[in-house]
Amino acid sequence: MTLPTLTTLLAEYDRSLAYTDDLTDGLTSAEIAWRPHAESSAIGWHLGHQAAVAHYMVRNLTAAEPSPDPELDQLMDSATAEPDRDVPDIGRVLDYRGAIAERVHHLIGNIDAGNVGAPAQLRVIAGTLMVAVINHEYQHSKWIGEVRSDQHGKDLPPVPVSNCLSNIDGYVVLEPS
Repeated sequence: MTLPTLTTLLAEYDRSLAYTDDLTDGLTSAEIAWRPHAESSAIGWHLGHQAAVAHYMVRNLTAAEPSPDPELDQLMDSATAEPDRDVPDIGRVLDYRGAIAERVHHLIGNIDAGNVGAPAQLRVIAGTLMVAVINHEYQHSKWIGEVRSDQHGKDLPPVPVSNCLSNIDGYVVLEPS
């Protein structure tokens, strides 16, 4: 298995984030907070969850990183029961996403530059981590897109295209070559 470079993976991470942004573009706060029932999660929760998972993985696998919002970490954890998955102010969720994306870039960039202890080992960890983070972003984007289209009647943006991306079972995925 050959992974793309960390620079390429960071570009793919940005592509996955931009796709999620495209999926939420033009949605109202009510549409972002809409839940079909109490045992389901709103688009807003998925937005926070995507970021929380990226934060957990980077924090736990590469660098002990403090959270930009510990309360959101807890709320956006998949261990939170679905009826308890409220959506706070969407601006707060988007700030959280942005802060985590910045930290991912900073930390993976440091690894790529060798500015860490055990740089070769961490490069392997970071590559695998980034594939998982990117695929997780697209996994939840699939649900966001379905709600955007099926429930809110909004057109879907074009699916991202890259030499690194495939479509499996209707999900965009980054497959190591």
